[in-house]
Amino acid sequence: MRRIVILGCSGGGKSTLARALGERLGLPVVHIDALFWEPNWAEPDNDSFRARLTAAIAGDAWITDGNFVGRTFDLRLPRADAVIFVDQPRWLCLYRALRRWITGRGKRRADLAEGCNENFDWDFLEWIWTFERKARPRIEAAVASFGKPLTTLKGDRGVREFLASLTATSA
Repeated sequence: MRRIVILGCSGGGKSTLARALGERLGLPVVHIDALFWEPNWAEPDNDSFRARLTAAIAGDAWITDGNFVGRTFDLRLPRADAVIFVDQPRWLCLYRALRRWITGRGKRRADLAEGCNENFDWDFLEWIWTFERKARPRIEAAVASFGKPLTTLKGDRGVREFLASLTATSA
């Protein structure tokens, strides 16, 4: 595995898995949120965002975490040799997102753009709450449309078992 796309609900552990895989396989991690968001959570124009992403995945080895189905799949999926979906229960995603907000309020995580401090609002809550019903089917259909197999890691146990199964030669 040299080019990996990690997908799933916010709060589900995509960035955590990306960092762990990056360390285990010696691959650079590209956080899509850090490329997308501009200071104060402003959305960029699509061309600028896509140019930043294209530059970030120009190499032969990378891991990306984040969904952005209609905006990035045509750039990432044709080159990906592994697509991983982190499947966590809704309650756990909500808990982790809320905990992240409480403990990181006013601070910026490493996987976010400069000027984007941790936040939590009703739109984000709704995104997590409806992810399984609204976003996941779109994600799975889009992955299938590129003819890519989707590896689903069920819960933290599935993530741990997947990481344990990897060796340096997996890269």
